[in-house]
Amino acid sequence: MSEALRVIFAGGGTGGHLFPGIAIAEALHTLRPDCVISFVGSRNRIEARVVPKYGYPFDSVWIAGLQRRLSLRTVLLPLKLIVSLVQSWRILRHRRPHVVIGTGGYVSGPLLYVAARTGRRTLIHEQNEFPGMTTRKLAPLVDEVHVSFPGSARLLQGAKRLSQSGNPVRLSLRRHDAGDARVHFGLHPARKTLLVFGGSLGARSINRAVRALVPRLVREEYQLIWQTGTAEFDTYKSLGALYHEQVIVRPFIDEMDVAYSAADLVVCRAGATSIAELTTLGTPSLLIPYPHATADHQYKNAVALAEQGAAHVLRDEELPRLERELFSLLDDSATLMRMAEAATVAGRPRAAFDIAEAVLRLAGQAGAPAADVPTGTETQGTRTERQI
Repeated sequence: MSEALRVIFAGGGTGGHLFPGIAIAEALHTLRPDCVISFVGSRNRIEARVVPKYGYPFDSVWIAGLQRRLSLRTVLLPLKLIVSLVQSWRILRHRRPHVVIGTGGYVSGPLLYVAARTGRRTLIHEQNEFPGMTTRKLAPLVDEVHVSFPGSARLLQGAKRLSQSGNPVRLSLRRHDAGDARVHFGLHPARKTLLVFGGSLGARSINRAVRALVPRLVREEYQLIWQTGTAEFDTYKSLGALYHEQVIVRPFIDEMDVAYSAADLVVCRAGATSIAELTTLGTPSLLIPYPHATADHQYKNAVALAEQGAAHVLRDEELPRLERELFSLLDDSATLMRMAEAATVAGRPRAAFDIAEAVLRLAGQAGAPAADVPTGTETQGTRTERQI
């Protein structure tokens, strides 16, 4: 019997860097149920709260992001970097991984650097069209870099091996029957439905713009599923009570795959995870990138998808045009269908398994046959449905 595969994931700071790693970990467990997986991150960010809930061991390092202004954190950064490199060496010595995977964020840098310099097999996954600093700096050192967008390659020309695998999404993400999904939310099964969300905290500018459109949506017999975010739910919940047959207002939606399945069109930010979910399920979108994202990477993500015909893009300062853009799309079923087809073609529903198979290859180990693993859709370009 071959030795159990040991893999460490390093990444976090945001869900966009963390959850692709969890998706790859799930795929690895499907291919090799005996593999031993652990995560490394910061003890005061999302990964410290979320990873233990999934049952994975978690080690922390004392690293911090680069600050643009002078502060105590800036002064301490060199010390934190040295300490985190020592901590990374100790973690590697203790865990003895066959492969180390970085999924982005500054927290992945020290472990990946030490792993590469000490001869461990290493792999980076980059979610965004514009690669983060950690990816750009470490790409020439690691064995493989996997990207989500084809345009990322131009900034990673020093990489030893570069693959466009897509952005992994959780294995539970599945397309449901649209009518059943709408009924799940208490809506009419046959009416066109809009889904709006801006993240767990919401997006104030999007919420304000959508608030002004609710009466027209109701008047023209469209339906709305609206995740306002926890911070703004109290401001908008009365609209759900007033138009309860057509407008569903939630602070947060756990069953996002059902919400996507109910929607003919989605309005949201352009985070890498949202785009991966939209394309995995083949859902048309009107993307409004977060205006303060580092290096404007959300806008670059959105444009990359729009160029494939799967999305329309509005800048935050262009939200006064939302009404015209939104209703022109909702009123045009043919365009929505073409966008759905383009989104499906752009999707990489097997991304988690493709990367997991690359990990096995790096480790010199084999897994279950690729045809036997589940995906969000059966094949790229085909949409499947599952009853709720």
